[in-house]
Amino acid sequence: MTEPVRRSRTPSADVERELCAAAEAVLVREGPGGVTIRAVAAEAGIAPMGVYNRLGGKDGLVDVLLIKGFDRLREAIESGREPDMAVRLRSCGMRYREFALANPNFYAIMFEDAIPREHDSDEVHEHAYGAFSALVRNVELAAAAGVIAAPEPVEAAQQIWSAVHGAVSLELKGLVLTPDAAATYRDIIETLMRGLAP
Repeated sequence: MTEPVRRSRTPSADVERELCAAAEAVLVREGPGGVTIRAVAAEAGIAPMGVYNRLGGKDGLVDVLLIKGFDRLREAIESGREPDMAVRLRSCGMRYREFALANPNFYAIMFEDAIPREHDSDEVHEHAYGAFSALVRNVELAAAAGVIAAPEPVEAAQQIWSAVHGAVSLELKGLVLTPDAAATYRDIIETLMRGLAP
C-alpha cells in the first residue's frame, strides 16, 4: 500500500504574492465592484480565510491594490530621462494621463474611493505621497534649470496635479466636450507651462 502524497504548504510570502496578483487580475477584469474576498480567493485558488490570515480582510486587500497603483503612478511620473527639463516636465504630465487611461480601474480606486474602506492606512498614504513627491522632484528640476518659476515647488506641483487630475477625471468619465481629448490635454499642459514660466 502506498503512502498518500502530502502536499507541501505554500510559503506565506508566496500566498501573499498570489493574493496580490489575483486581486489585480480581478480588478482589471471586473472593475472595482468585482473585488471581493471570495472572488480574489477563488482567483488565487486559496480559501477565503487566507485573505483574512494574510492581509487582514477586505481593507488589507484594497490596501495592496492601492499601494501597487500609487507605486506604478510614481514610476510613470519619474521615469523620464529627458535632458531638457521643460520637456521632462511636459512628459511627466503626459505620462500621468497615459497611466490613468491605461489603468482606469486602478485610477478609480486610487482617486474615487471606488472600493470604500473602513480604515485609512499610513502605508497607503506613504505610497500616495511618494507619487506626489515624484512630481515635486520634476518641478524642482525644472525650476533649477530656469524653465519655470516655482519658488514653492510643492505649491506648484499641487497646482499641476489639480489641473491634470481634473482633466483626466473628466476624460475618464466621457465629459471632454472638445473633439480631440488628447489635443485638449496637451494644450492644458502648455497652459500650465506658460503659467509657470519665469
